[in-house]
Amino acid sequence: MKIRGIEYHVEVTTNNEDADTLVLLHGFTGSTKSWIEVVKEFPSYNILLIDIIGHGETESPLDSSRYTMKEVVEDIVTILDNLHLDRVYMLGYSMGGRLALSFATAYPKRVKRLILESSSPGIDDSVLREDRKHADQKLAEEITRKGIVEFVNKWENIPLFLSQKRLPAEKRERIRKQRLKNSPVGLSNSLMGMGTGTQPSLWTKLSCLKIPVLILCGEQDKKFCEIAKKMQNLLENSIIKEINSTGHAIHVEQPHFFGKIVNEFLSSRNDLFE
Repeated sequence: MKIRGIEYHVEVTTNNEDADTLVLLHGFTGSTKSWIEVVKEFPSYNILLIDIIGHGETESPLDSSRYTMKEVVEDIVTILDNLHLDRVYMLGYSMGGRLALSFATAYPKRVKRLILESSSPGIDDSVLREDRKHADQKLAEEITRKGIVEFVNKWENIPLFLSQKRLPAEKRERIRKQRLKNSPVGLSNSLMGMGTGTQPSLWTKLSCLKIPVLILCGEQDKKFCEIAKKMQNLLENSIIKEINSTGHAIHVEQPHFFGKIVNEFLSSRNDLFE
């Protein structure tokens, strides 16, 4: 799909023409294939999967300014318009969660309900945000200099993904192969354009978001559980679920339980959040 000059890879599964659509946005180094075990958990919804710019089969332009959160939000709007989707359910993981939240704060009338998995509204402190920006730039340069294999070797061994070492070897290999298919330019520019250090902080906008929000975090992912609690205090129409014995990627480590929780949230009555 040609979206604002960029070739986007988009997958649509129509389970029922009259059903609502659930949009799933993957994390950094991910793709539509990241949801392979999860989509079957949502037979009551039509599914929209998108390879975010710089990832999977979507184009990886050389200009990092094309990867800003504002630009990618407009890409998502255009994709929904092209598919004649006015309002959707939206689920985002990690980087995809930051994108989903950015979309929802910019276009709240186009999101019925929002699910944020192991995500954040960015960094509020300007000094810390600048530090993170420099760290992201350093990693971005490392990716282009050393190549995708060396980067993935490093990335899959960071503390954030330690709990994934318990996954079956076959599953870990599938995740690794999917990461290796990404473009070094795409990943590098994603860090430069929409990394946590670069994206505008959304903390002050949370109190204005009135749609129902489900915030998910893994018990072993202490940093993002703390962020989740702070987010819930500012999102008046939200609930938080901390998943036991799980790390950052809940949908990878416990796909069936993840699907169960999301389905319960999507089908619940509005008065549960009042």
